[in-house]
Amino acid sequence: MTELLFREDAYLKETDAAVVGHTAEGGVILDQTVFYATGGGQPGDSGILAWGDQSLEIATTVKTPEGEIVLVPAEPQALPPVGQLVVQRLDWGRRYGHMRIHTALHLLSVVVPLPVTGGSISAEKGRLDFDMPEAPEDKEALAEALNALIARDLPVGEQWITDAELEANPGLVKTMSVQPPVGAGHVRLVRIGEGEDQIDLQPCGGTHVASTAEIGPVRLGKIEKKGKQNRRVYLHLDS
Repeated sequence: MTELLFREDAYLKETDAAVVGHTAEGGVILDQTVFYATGGGQPGDSGILAWGDQSLEIATTVKTPEGEIVLVPAEPQALPPVGQLVVQRLDWGRRYGHMRIHTALHLLSVVVPLPVTGGSISAEKGRLDFDMPEAPEDKEALAEALNALIARDLPVGEQWITDAELEANPGLVKTMSVQPPVGAGHVRLVRIGEGEDQIDLQPCGGTHVASTAEIGPVRLGKIEKKGKQNRRVYLHLDS
């Protein structure tokens, strides 16, 4: 299986790798990768593979049902052969936007403490759907609370628990639409704040900034009604 370098260091932008396989659809599988595969509402990474005087533009990254990470070329062209050493380079601006938005959405789930029914992420904006029958009375107050959490410069880290520990603590799961992957024996939790300053802890496999201050100022966009019980809350980076 591909080694997930983005899990060890979300800030790693470039590294070497060896091609270990191709897919029937024309994708590339590496022995290790900095490219995050689409999942949990976060898009797959894009960037470049380079070898010799050749390069391959990567449009997105996906995961196979077997769990392999596949880099998907932007256009059909000759792939680096199996065994070829390549340099992989992320489109860092896009990935870093995903990291800022993803972390901001975790904070949004703190200031709106309701079950999450869906969500999506892009480099400049994101949204969460909440089990929220009525729209919030004061959107500006929510935005102020969210920006106050961001400004606290809280550290963002991770910890791991067993499947059994997650089953014994179902309140850790905020998302109703996407259940955390179980079966491997352990589940990754993303933690915001430490000790008495911990404000959030939930299962997540995505990439995040190291501190909430890196998110920068955000604003809340429109709040849409999506069905009888659901409200969709949009969030935008201000810089």
